[in-house]
Amino acid sequence: MPNAWDGASAALLKRAGFRALGSTSLAIAFGLGRQDGRHAVSLAEAVANASLLADVSGLPVNGDLEDGFGPEPEDCVRTVHAAIEGRLAGLGIEDSTADVARPLHAFDAAVARIRAAAAAAKGRIVLTGRTDNFLLGNPDLDDTIRRLSAFAEAGADVLYAPALPDLAAVRAVARAVAPRPLNLLLTAQFASATLDELAAAGVRRISTGGALYRCAMAGLVTAAEALHKGDLTATAAAVPGDAISKLLD
Repeated sequence: MPNAWDGASAALLKRAGFRALGSTSLAIAFGLGRQDGRHAVSLAEAVANASLLADVSGLPVNGDLEDGFGPEPEDCVRTVHAAIEGRLAGLGIEDSTADVARPLHAFDAAVARIRAAAAAAKGRIVLTGRTDNFLLGNPDLDDTIRRLSAFAEAGADVLYAPALPDLAAVRAVARAVAPRPLNLLLTAQFASATLDELAAAGVRRISTGGALYRCAMAGLVTAAEALHKGDLTATAAAVPGDAISKLLD
């Protein structure tokens, strides 16, 4: 489930053969000239972006809706309703906060938020429950498993812990949340694995986060540096504009 960020990227990923897409808060924020995180993007902006991806591609889209845009269970419910109204197929809600001093919600509060979101989502939209332990500097596998197991019991359809360190951790998390599916963020430590190896470890969905956006920016940097040095062939490998235009017809 690769993560697109605008109409053209959604159309190109569909052409590549993918059958579902995700949005990415990083790319939305960077595209607007803002730093990622801490509610840099509003709920309305995040849902509008994901809806655009769905409208252009015709594919089911999972919205990266961060922490549910507020600390309370009621905020998560509001976010679920906004995702449903935006015609999204799924959304993710994480246990991070907008508080630098306390980056993760306490366990009970985190579970209550997912329980409220799951009640609002049930039968209407796929809910991914996510813990950001490893992403936010708390590499506690036991607490990660505890949180995701509780999110599953609270009604989350998919479980997700970005930045897991290795396949052993993936296997442990997958066993704990089974039979609910586990989503894996494709990071550098898993780039050399095969899909079969990840599936054998218990992974049922793979997302790319902001990686594809950053790949596009890498291409921009390479071409810009070459142009600045006088290499006028630097844009020769660009995707033709009319090829993208046809996809958007």
